[in-house]
Amino acid sequence: MAEEKKKVTRRRFGKAVAQAGAVAAAPLIASVPAAGQPPAQAPSGPAVGPAVVARAGLLDKLVFAGIGVGNRGMADLRQMLGDDRVQFVAIADVRESAREAVKSFVDGYYRNNACEMYRDPADLLARQDIDALLIATSDRWHGPMAIWAAQAGKDMYIEKPAAMSIMESYALADNVRRYGVVYQSGAQRKNQFAFEFAVGLARSGKLGRLLAVHADTAIGLGTVDEGGHGWWPEETPDPDPLVFDWDKWLGPCLWRPYNSRYATQGRGQFWDFHAGLLEWASHTVAAAQWAADMEYTEPVEYVPEGPEFRGDGLINRYSIYCQYANGVQLVLRNHSWMGMGSCSNRFEGTEGWVETGDSGKIEVSPNLKSLVSTRQGTRFDPTAEHIREFINCVRSRTTPRANADVTAHTHVASHAAWIASQLNRKLTWDPAKRMFIGDEEANRMRSRAYREPWRLEALAASM
Repeated sequence: MAEEKKKVTRRRFGKAVAQAGAVAAAPLIASVPAAGQPPAQAPSGPAVGPAVVARAGLLDKLVFAGIGVGNRGMADLRQMLGDDRVQFVAIADVRESAREAVKSFVDGYYRNNACEMYRDPADLLARQDIDALLIATSDRWHGPMAIWAAQAGKDMYIEKPAAMSIMESYALADNVRRYGVVYQSGAQRKNQFAFEFAVGLARSGKLGRLLAVHADTAIGLGTVDEGGHGWWPEETPDPDPLVFDWDKWLGPCLWRPYNSRYATQGRGQFWDFHAGLLEWASHTVAAAQWAADMEYTEPVEYVPEGPEFRGDGLINRYSIYCQYANGVQLVLRNHSWMGMGSCSNRFEGTEGWVETGDSGKIEVSPNLKSLVSTRQGTRFDPTAEHIREFINCVRSRTTPRANADVTAHTHVASHAAWIASQLNRKLTWDPAKRMFIGDEEANRMRSRAYREPWRLEALAASM
């Protein structure tokens, strides 16, 4: 294992971050945008800090580093390395094998031995020469890691889902806004032509008055109580933390004995490792709210309907009917799609409809056939365009499509729908107060428990 540089201690870094502000269930910034309104910003984009001013226009390369780059993150990394405006210099990961895989790949690309490795992200975040981050950790770390990155003044491209609860979603957006960094979540379909076209039809009025936006959520709905917090019974000794820091890998999750399967299979088995229907809704609800011009709010009503159970206790077929304050419906469903591919969306208005998905195909009502571009039918990975937009925004200090506020509201809507499905009852939501109306049980589900020492009020100081 390569020797790693220790630039600051965790205690020193934690103290500095804690002074900047910790994650909390309450909003971290006094000024919150009104429901349905984008956040207040200067015309030029996010606030610009001293480090940004010092480097603006002076460097040919943006200095990037990675935190927790695995399978999906490697796909992102390939696209970043292909952009000649980027210089990737370091990787932090609690797994030695992952650190060394990224170093080997980056060094091979640049034909040198310069990529530095860190076991502790605190050491990487303390580096003043790093402009931006690729964060592709496991889901449970996305929110806390993004908040720490914002407090350290780093721009970031981060994989979805971006936060594991309603209140963590708000905390993420509040911190990004407060510290003036550029944030782009991995909702790459915001830069895929078929989805851009469908959203354009809805927002241009070509569908008439918009009635409903549909989001494919794909998965079956399990219940949190059915083993979601359990663990596999086969226990093995904890690995050497220099090779695999098990405690740090678990992070804010409930503790469980080490089993090597968690790293590859745990995400689909245990509630602590995943965010429910957000696996798909991170993309499809994002597109639906974009089409409905509701990116800075969320529906006020959630009604689960028609669950069909399969033998293992999971809900196989379901719909969740949500309604915005203006009467437009958001329908989350995992059935009855037209075969446009994964992550499908359908938008319906008084004068027509459009449906598309990852296949790149576009179907519309007969009266709109003449509007469909000949580009339809092409399937492609939009990651390159999505990352290119992020890099453009870092350089220009403007706001990306999948910015932190848009991402937070997408996640809040999705989490609220998930909670309604768990409780199997209608819920009413107040976007301004950030709470359900008249349902204490639902309100308790807005947050998740954090394991010591990662309790909410101590998160930033205990990394």
